Amino acid sequence: MENNSNSSLLDNNIINSIKFAEIYNPEEVILNLLIAFFLGFIISLVYKKTHKGLSYSQSFVLTNIFVAVIVAMVIMVIGNNLARAFALVGALSIIRFRTVVKDTKDTAYIFWSLAAGMAAGTGSYFLAASGTTIITMIALVLNYTNYGSIFKSEFIIQFRSQNEKDQDKKDYQKIFTNFCKTSTLLNAEASSDNASLKLSFDIVLKEGKSYEDFIKELSNLQSLSEVVAVAAKNDVDY
Repeated sequence: MENNSNSSLLDNNIINSIKFAEIYNPEEVILNLLIAFFLGFIISLVYKKTHKGLSYSQSFVLTNIFVAVIVAMVIMVIGNNLARAFALVGALSIIRFRTVVKDTKDTAYIFWSLAAGMAAGTGSYFLAASGTTIITMIALVLNYTNYGSIFKSEFIIQFRSQNEKDQDKKDYQKIFTNFCKTSTLLNAEASSDNASLKLSFDIVLKEGKSYEDFIKELSNLQSLSEVVAVAAKNDVDY
């Protein structure tokens, strides 16, 4: 009775292997992996083209390619076998990903690579190609239109006033009135010898006004020195 049971188990394993072979023949396996690689490569190019800020990483670019190919391979390993899917989830749960994603947009690229790999692994070539094409177009359009960015007019201006006389104050206030929509004093710090005063203002430029011209005008005042413009936090990527 036990021999019959073992024999039937062996037969079932052989049948499952044959079914798996019928689902993915060697040509399809190679084709799926190559398509996954191509899609991952396209995703990495789009990421390089549209990336902004200081958090660029070459390893993340390579990860997009690896994820697409590996997921395609995993999908083909699973096939239509539910038991194999659960076993694979248990095996992969051993892996721990501790890398912190610096940019929230990077998460979208990881999901994109996952989806492309799954589509390629299941042989859904049209879905893989059309999805990648449309998402690429969306990414490029959003990048070129700079969608979601704040108008680059708000920043912090810092300078040192050698003598805070009424006339000197009127001079730079006149420039503020000409260039700025709003100007708010953030900080005033006297030097150790009390000979000068370091001032920090949060300013918003008027439409059509250039911050280069604004800084030049302030720099031309004899009573001012160390004129520096610092971008506001919501204007730049850290």
